[in-house]
Amino acid sequence: MPVHIPGRIARALLGAALAGRIATAAAVPASAATPAAAAGVPAAVRTLTPADAPAVYAPAAYLVDVTGGREHYGKRADERRPVASLTKMMTAYVVLKEAKPTDTVEVTAEDVRNASRGGAAVAGLAAGDRLTVEDVLHALLLPSGADAAHVLARTYGPGVDAFVAKMNATARELGMRDTHYVNADGMPTGGGGYSTARDQARLAAAVLADPTLKAITSTRYHEVPATAEHGAYSWRNTNRLLGEPGVIGVKTGYTRAAGYTLAFAADRGGRRLVGVILGETSSARRFATAGALLDWAAARSADR
Repeated sequence: MPVHIPGRIARALLGAALAGRIATAAAVPASAATPAAAAGVPAAVRTLTPADAPAVYAPAAYLVDVTGGREHYGKRADERRPVASLTKMMTAYVVLKEAKPTDTVEVTAEDVRNASRGGAAVAGLAAGDRLTVEDVLHALLLPSGADAAHVLARTYGPGVDAFVAKMNATARELGMRDTHYVNADGMPTGGGGYSTARDQARLAAAVLADPTLKAITSTRYHEVPATAEHGAYSWRNTNRLLGEPGVIGVKTGYTRAAGYTLAFAADRGGRRLVGVILGETSSARRFATAGALLDWAAARSADR
């Protein structure tokens, strides 16, 4: 069945000059079953690249219907790879296990200095400002602020090392057996950690099950007016898929080691589709591929 691709996604696909298909990779052994917290993401490990699927040029990708548990696409979905700022999904998820969105945290000079190292993306937070956790989560997930990641990890570890330990413990709780975190921002510091496309889809599904986080990942632009406790801020979401039908997030990422990464999701026809692309060499193509995969999977679901 032909796949309808929205105009903006179609232009990106044409610009990327896609041609041909990637050959199906060999299957790998099955992993252990995951708990219910995996939010509908199957635990079976296998390559799944249907003949009618859109071309996927990234080395690893995965797409699942978490409503019904149907896997639509899997390419090296269980290969351990760096995921860059997709790490911040776990940072946000762990924070809201302990904090209320209305709680207040303070930005320190250490947070600002830490974020300025290594060329990480920042939200421009100013030392001394006191902001709500909800606003700092916007700073974390929209512009992908490493400064926001440090504020939250330092506060809710307490301390970054303790917070990273909580991230890894939470990964185990979610059944993310091929994931290891070494920091809260996904930068290459300390080796950068690793995960898989399937594990990150599991995490994205859990993030979207939280109403506060779903609202944030769906937000294209967030503005914080100045008050006596902090300056004014405005952040734009780096996820170019937002605005396409049903899209609700989730997170972009990039480092040299990880390439361009993307966790994406959409509610289509009463079903929630969640996918991950890892290791893309083209920023635009990750969005084009994600959009095409969503359209294709939605059409498959409608035909069943």
